[in-house]
Amino acid sequence: MQIYLPIAEVSVNAFLLLGLGGIVGILSGMFGVGGGFLMTPLLFFIGIPPAVAVATEANQIVASSFSGVLAHLRRKTVDLRMGTVLLIGGLTGAAVGVVLFNFLKAQGQVDLLVKLCYVVFLGVVGGLMFFESLRAIRRSKTAGGAAPKRRKHGLVHVLPFKMKFRVSGLYISVIPPLLVGLCVGILSAIMGVGGGFIMVPAMIYLLGMPTKVVIGTSLFQIIFVTGFTTMLHATTNFTVDVVLAVLLLIGGVIGAQIGTRIGVKMKAENLRILLALMVLAVCGKLALDLLLTPTELYSIGEGGH
Repeated sequence: MQIYLPIAEVSVNAFLLLGLGGIVGILSGMFGVGGGFLMTPLLFFIGIPPAVAVATEANQIVASSFSGVLAHLRRKTVDLRMGTVLLIGGLTGAAVGVVLFNFLKAQGQVDLLVKLCYVVFLGVVGGLMFFESLRAIRRSKTAGGAAPKRRKHGLVHVLPFKMKFRVSGLYISVIPPLLVGLCVGILSAIMGVGGGFIMVPAMIYLLGMPTKVVIGTSLFQIIFVTGFTTMLHATTNFTVDVVLAVLLLIGGVIGAQIGTRIGVKMKAENLRILLALMVLAVCGKLALDLLLTPTELYSIGEGGH
C-alpha cells in the first residue's frame, strides 16, 4: 500500500514504514537507545531526503522512548536525578545543534554533513563498544561468571560540584553528565538521533553507572531532548513530515514494549556486543553509499538547492 509523504515529496509503502518503526522500537526497549542511529539511515536508503529524515525521526524517537521508559519506571530502574542533569545539558545542546543545522542547510551542505557525521560517529562508537564488550565477556568467563567491578575512582570523582545519585549508587561531579548531555543534544539536532548509542556507553564507562539503571535513565533523557529538537525543526525548518512520523510512531510504540521484555532476559555484555555489531553494520552501509559512484550523477532541484 503506497502512501504519499507531503513534506518528503515521495511515495513509500506504509507497511514498510510500520515494520521499520517496530524494529527500531524493539531496539529502543532492548538497548536504551532512541533507535535513530538505525532508523535515520534506513530512511535515507528508502529515498527520504536527509533533512526530512533527521527532523521526523526525532519525533518518532519520543514515542518509542516514552513507551520504553514506562516499563523501566515500573521496575524502578530509572535514575530521575541523573536523568535531569543529563537533560539540562541535552536541551542546551539541542538548541545549539538546530542553529548549526539551519546554517548548513542555508549553505546547501546539510545532507553531506549528516551522512559524514553518521559514518564517523557510528564507526568510532561501534568499534569501541565492540572491543570493550569482547573484553567484558572474556573477563566474566575467566572470573567464573562474576561481573567485573566498576572503577571506584576517576575524573568524575575528582571534579567539583558533586551530587549524590542514590538510584545509581554514585557520588560524583555534575560536570561530566552535563557535558555528555550537551554532546548528545547537539547530535540529536544534527543527526536526528536520541543519542543513546553514545549516551549508554558514556554512562557505563565514564560515569560508572550500573547497566540496569543506564537504559531507563537514557530513555528518560532522550524523550525530552528529542521532543524539544522536533519542536525546533518543525518551527524553523518545516521539515517534520507528520504522515511519516505517525506511521513510524505506531510501529515504534509496539516494538518498544517487546524490546524491553527481551532486554531484561539477556546479559548486559551480550546486549552491548549486539548493539555494537548493528552500529558497525549501519556505518559500513553508509560509508559504501558515500564512496560508490551513484547510478544517477545528476538530479534536478529547485534553484539554490
